[in-house]
Amino acid sequence: MNDLTNWLLEGPPWVQHRTRLDLLGQSEEDTEVIAARKAMLAHPQVKSLLEELTEWPGHVLKRHNDAKHLIHKLTFLADLGLKASDPALEPILERILAHQSPDGAFEITVNIPTRFGGSGEDEWQWMLCDAPSTLYALLKFGLEDDARVQTAASHLGSLIRDNGWPCAAASGLGKFRGPGRKDDPCPYANLVTLKALAQSKEWRESEACKVGTETILSLWEERKGRKPYLFGMGTDYAKLKAPLIWYDILHVLDALSQFHWLRDDPRLQEMVSLLKAKADEDDRYTPESIWMAWKGWDFGQKKEPSRWITLIAKRAIQRLSD
Repeated sequence: MNDLTNWLLEGPPWVQHRTRLDLLGQSEEDTEVIAARKAMLAHPQVKSLLEELTEWPGHVLKRHNDAKHLIHKLTFLADLGLKASDPALEPILERILAHQSPDGAFEITVNIPTRFGGSGEDEWQWMLCDAPSTLYALLKFGLEDDARVQTAASHLGSLIRDNGWPCAAASGLGKFRGPGRKDDPCPYANLVTLKALAQSKEWRESEACKVGTETILSLWEERKGRKPYLFGMGTDYAKLKAPLIWYDILHVLDALSQFHWLRDDPRLQEMVSLLKAKADEDDRYTPESIWMAWKGWDFGQKKEPSRWITLIAKRAIQRLSD
């Protein structure tokens, strides 16, 4: 582990920051952590993301795997460890918090074509494939005690069904629903909702999260015969990819490894074994698929190991072995 740790600590400041916190267990008050965080906030790539986010919500969301959409840049900054107290985040958070639906979910601008049951107009709305990501970022930024954020978490938690979270959306979107049977759970909605609620002390141990995690693990167990809402768990699912945007093995392991009761689940351990087999002889991980919108980052290429992907992989493995 020492050689791997040294390699990670030679990487960009966000990798250094998260390595010290997540793998080495250092405190946020540690001088080395503080120095890495300061360098991260001053880094041109991070400053560029923050500048883009001042235009929140950015271009209208038309598909949820649009890797260049600001919602994914927001969650990536949350993954890095930015906080609501960081001055550059304050105006961004004001814009996000200003659009909360009567239901409780935070909204973004979407455009659903009439042929899919939408209005065909740009409008502020929410769906269960975007609202959890916004909530996740707000919780990671440290706003768990904000009443608006608590309302949003309670709303998402309340949408659980016996077989997990469904495809759900604001009433203002009319008959819109994803390409699947309405009684099926939506795998992606389950993933991003679990990811968000794992950040909440109130919801982390909830029955809703236990149902949601069982939904995803059952889908893994039945992956050869089930593909609800077109989300499969086959070849593409198994490819290593960052940042964590879509429904894939790294994203699922990162989310589910935060629930302690799953540590010995054989289905999750099967995914861990698949992940471990992808490491090279130096225990490093190379991207197997990329988002073209993120080509400037170390995970935006497939030729050499990525420190960021290696960090995410080793963190999930460590959580599930502690």
